[in-house]
Amino acid sequence: MKIVFMGTPDFAVASLNSLIEAGFEIGGVITAPDKPAGRGQKINESAVKKFAVEKGLRILQPVKLKDPGFLDELRSINADLQVVVAFRMLPEIVWNMPPKGTINLHASLLPQYRGAAPINWAIINGEKESGVSTFFLKQEIDTGDILFTEKVRIEDHDTAGDLHDKLMNIGSKLLVKTVKAIETGDYKETPQDHIDINELKSAPKIFREDCKINWNKPTLQVFNHIRGLSPYPASFSTLQEKTLKIYTAIPEITVHQQKPGSIQTDNKTYLKFACTDGWISVIDLQLEGKKRMKVDEFLRGVRL
Repeated sequence: MKIVFMGTPDFAVASLNSLIEAGFEIGGVITAPDKPAGRGQKINESAVKKFAVEKGLRILQPVKLKDPGFLDELRSINADLQVVVAFRMLPEIVWNMPPKGTINLHASLLPQYRGAAPINWAIINGEKESGVSTFFLKQEIDTGDILFTEKVRIEDHDTAGDLHDKLMNIGSKLLVKTVKAIETGDYKETPQDHIDINELKSAPKIFREDCKINWNKPTLQVFNHIRGLSPYPASFSTLQEKTLKIYTAIPEITVHQQKPGSIQTDNKTYLKFACTDGWISVIDLQLEGKKRMKVDEFLRGVRL
């Protein structure tokens, strides 16, 4: 069975590698166009492109997915199945092209956490469980009939980065299982509206305003917010009128009379921010204009 693979970030690389190791023919790889990044505006290639180049795979990087030239090239590959992992929304003319359809790997237990940032929102909302789902693409984003799922436990101190790596590895294996099932026809589809959900939660794209810490919330909510955005894009507050990113912290539930957002420090080993019912003790941080560092190193260079 010939496959066209579509993906861009590191999360997708593991899946592409697993498909290759499983012996499937990758007829082409579709990924984001190269773009300048950083201060020097150096041309940056996607993680999937770098991997595909190493493997000698055919690469397509369309700016527009409805471009006639791209569509002709995609048809010429004559794929049986298209596989999408962490890529942009596809027009129907693309996802409806191959005879066996187009499947997607999504980093949540659908229908929960449809959207661009399921890993972040699962932790921000304090979930104890997440997972991956494979499904056939339809017009509405993340709504297709589910093929397979795999659950993962979220530990109390897991960050978005930790959950990302868990789901990346488990997802790549689930994708191979899904493709093999499609090849043999040994699968059943479960419509998402047949799954009983008490409260449907979404996972929209995260913007800068979503990352600002609100110290007027309970300590555990603030803690979940911090770890749900770590290491990227990172939660932030302000300190001495500069942006302070917080990557790692420890929650301390205790009664106090301090104003939320006020700080407590010995200027040597600890820095704490007050919440409504306790403190957030910062472990790993980055002040605007400085590198990321541990709190004791930070306090040696800043007087509070």
